Amino acid sequence: MFSRIRALPYKWLVAIVFVSGLFMDLLDSTIVNVALPTLGRQFNADNTTLEWVVTGYLLSLAVWIPASGWLGDRFGTKKIFLFALAMFTLGSALCGLAWSVESLIAFRVLQGVGGGMLTPVGTAMLFRAFSPRERAQASAVLTIPIAIAPTIGPVLGGFLVDYASWRWIFYVNLPLGILAFCFALAVLKEHTEPGVGRFDLWGFLLSAAGLPLILYALSQAPSKGWGSPEVLGTGAAGVALLAALVIVETHVSQPMLALRLFRNRMFRNANVVSFMITAGLMGVVFLLPLFLQQLRGLSALESGLTTFPQAIGLIAMSRFSTRLYPRIGPRRMMAAGMLGNAITTACFLLVGLGTSLWWIRGVMFLRGMTNSLVFIPVQASMFSAIDRADSGRASALSSTNRQVSASVGVAVLATVLADRMSSHLANAGALAARQAAVIGFHDAFFAAVLLSIIGIGFAFLVHDEDAVASMVDQRPKAERGEPALAH
Repeated sequence: MFSRIRALPYKWLVAIVFVSGLFMDLLDSTIVNVALPTLGRQFNADNTTLEWVVTGYLLSLAVWIPASGWLGDRFGTKKIFLFALAMFTLGSALCGLAWSVESLIAFRVLQGVGGGMLTPVGTAMLFRAFSPRERAQASAVLTIPIAIAPTIGPVLGGFLVDYASWRWIFYVNLPLGILAFCFALAVLKEHTEPGVGRFDLWGFLLSAAGLPLILYALSQAPSKGWGSPEVLGTGAAGVALLAALVIVETHVSQPMLALRLFRNRMFRNANVVSFMITAGLMGVVFLLPLFLQQLRGLSALESGLTTFPQAIGLIAMSRFSTRLYPRIGPRRMMAAGMLGNAITTACFLLVGLGTSLWWIRGVMFLRGMTNSLVFIPVQASMFSAIDRADSGRASALSSTNRQVSASVGVAVLATVLADRMSSHLANAGALAARQAAVIGFHDAFFAAVLLSIIGIGFAFLVHDEDAVASMVDQRPKAERGEPALAH
């Protein structure tokens, strides 16, 4: 069996390794949330302390994602990817063994060291293994863990908490992590970049302080208010540090974050569209489970099974999107996908307390299909004009963008939900309280629709000619409907 896998083209071996690592990383971003009430009872911890189980991991990601590009280029993508897998798997094992909430938070930070490097280093390996004209295929690979992991997290987490133990939400990473490590050790080739330069200490320090402060402010704003001193203070400090980072990184010869890559029109515009689609995706993934569990009374497992069709729709559509990309280009695909995303998200404005769950599942399935029309061209075109030597730095920038956009999406929609629900409940009688809460959710879903509409505008900034290197159809002529050459 292993010999057959080893016989695959190298690019597909890289894809297998990458999907395994990214799946674990993204799964962990949602699987823990459903266990927080159980963890509170287990460790007798209040909500403020419990928040750090999630926040500590996110802040650790924010520290190490920007540095991952330089580390992979300097020490080798294989070495750094193996180190990241080992740290993530070890952190998962220690989280499962945690004896207090403080030890759990510490081990989550350790887990984030590995998680912060897995995605950008893995993305760099993937796009170096696939040629520019094969980027649509690589993008289809990339969408699998992006679609499945955040959706399956609540399903798997709810099942493990209800029928096993909260410790298994961390132990579940061990077999996959060990297998992925052994497989990567056996099949990956080492790759370093000459002339990578010295480590940019000031760039690392400024990003390691500024980005976590921004993410912390975004995570606290929905519960403490955007005008609270804590949110304003950390947010302002984070913005100031990131402004200093831009100044430093644009005045050194070998910056840790190659911000010059944003001068590339295709890379810049694709990242903006990626920001909008990711913010909307993670925002709705945050909202819908709350609606289903708090107002409809579903369990975490039932809620997860209701949202899961989104992943099925994305995977079902990905093959068609891959074939469509060389024919019509990224601009129209992104615009059509964002429009479809806006329409399917608007369908949640019609969802009430008695709406059939199968109707919701159908909307989620269609939403996954429209997401495919955005994710495939975004990933395929983003790196189309990026040199192989810059792939590591570009991956670090795109991963940072994805992490920030997810936090922004959740923060904005959570704030709208809290504000509008409070307003509606204040004007509702006791019998109308649940309906007032439904209207609050509708307002938050409408905010998600606006994100998609803004995304449509950014999609029209994309120029197909900038992505021409990635738009060559790699299928055989017969499969493309063209006559084969006569011999």
